[in-house]
Amino acid sequence: MNIKIIGRKCTPRESFKTRAEEKLKKVEKFFGPDATAKITASVEKNIKSCEITLSRKNMIFRAEERSDDLEEALDKCVDSLIRQIRKNKTRLEKKLRDVSFDEVLASGIEEEETDFDIVRSKTVSMKPESVEEAILQMNMLGHQFYMFRNSETNDICVVYRRKDGGYGLMEPEFE
Repeated sequence: MNIKIIGRKCTPRESFKTRAEEKLKKVEKFFGPDATAKITASVEKNIKSCEITLSRKNMIFRAEERSDDLEEALDKCVDSLIRQIRKNKTRLEKKLRDVSFDEVLASGIEEEETDFDIVRSKTVSMKPESVEEAILQMNMLGHQFYMFRNSETNDICVVYRRKDGGYGLMEPEFE
């Protein structure tokens, strides 16, 4: 697994880097050696946060955790990623045929729910809006995200509220 460690407002120690490599070996069983992991460690005031983004074959898993200790945040992040993988085991198995999930699960990770129960379906009007209008509409509805047609690009986009209080914009990338 290709691991890239980045520090924001801090410089991660060698012990952190070593621990990250050891922890990600658990996840490497699922993705194989050609996966990429990007770890971002950051410090804001007294809170340390760790963000891990794993990618392989157009699949992306992301986890972010905060703690008083950077290594504790790393541990929580890896645990969160393993929970995500466990939850989506069936779908992952279809995409990653070269890894036997039954062998990996037998080595200590239990299986969780594999069926998704859709409890509500909704239709939305896709009138062209600017990003600012979409954020305003999202806030008026009290939602965490809002899907809209971008009036500048005519693409379907999503704006969302981030944990840090800011906003994010998701735009499609066509390959």
